[in-house]
Amino acid sequence: MLPSRYFIELTQPEIAAQMKKNPLVILPQGSVEQHGPHLPAGTDIFAANAIAHAVAEKMDGLVLPGGPLGVTPLHMPFESTLTLTPDTYIRVMIETASSEAQHGAKYLLILNWHELNIPSIGIAADALHREHGLTVLTVQACFVAEEMFGKDCNGLTHGGEIEALAVLAHRPDLVHLDRIDNSSDPMHGRRIDTLRRTRSYQPVLRDVRSIAPTGWYGSPQHATVEKGKRMLDSVASSIAKESTEIFQQLDKIQGGVAEIKSTSPVR
Repeated sequence: MLPSRYFIELTQPEIAAQMKKNPLVILPQGSVEQHGPHLPAGTDIFAANAIAHAVAEKMDGLVLPGGPLGVTPLHMPFESTLTLTPDTYIRVMIETASSEAQHGAKYLLILNWHELNIPSIGIAADALHREHGLTVLTVQACFVAEEMFGKDCNGLTHGGEIEALAVLAHRPDLVHLDRIDNSSDPMHGRRIDTLRRTRSYQPVLRDVRSIAPTGWYGSPQHATVEKGKRMLDSVASSIAKESTEIFQQLDKIQGGVAEIKSTSPVR
């Protein structure tokens, strides 16, 4: 059995030794929100943690304790949702990662599974780079999974197969496919999700019932533990490969600002 990569499961000497060996930390980000009658409220953070640990094994890093809560007012009509304000969420992220920067962390990979966190993550990531000296890369793991498995799983839907697979790979005891019931109209859900995920237009929705009146839509009934494990490993391998290459590129261009300052003024 491979040793744990979770920061909170390791001892002080183990963490110190790992930081000297490779100053890379991974911060998983998710949310606590309703996912229908068949998936747990912690689906997003379970997915982020499981993928983060697999990526840490492949990149030789440590997984920081990413707080389970995210920015998710969209889902507040349902009782299983907890949300932070963007200001609180950003502060938690910054203070978590900057603590480890003080202990020698140089590289930060933020691995996110909840798309409503994205604007706040961008603000926190910029501050962690400019104010705390970390080389930062953010990966939207949910969209990596969609790119790789969307065709086989009817896209990335809230409570659909991709999300079921992400939890099955890590905590199959929390998935209740026998309770699948009352999916909202998938055609309407996909149409609204497609609209809000475009690069050019971002509508503000009052709550998730605008997308799915029952809170979820999709076809998770074909999800299995075996498929979940294959997805987790494939997504983690892709993220590890791409992230390693991007960090190498970032290392090469860290002198970019200094080079700009040394140019001759325009006359």
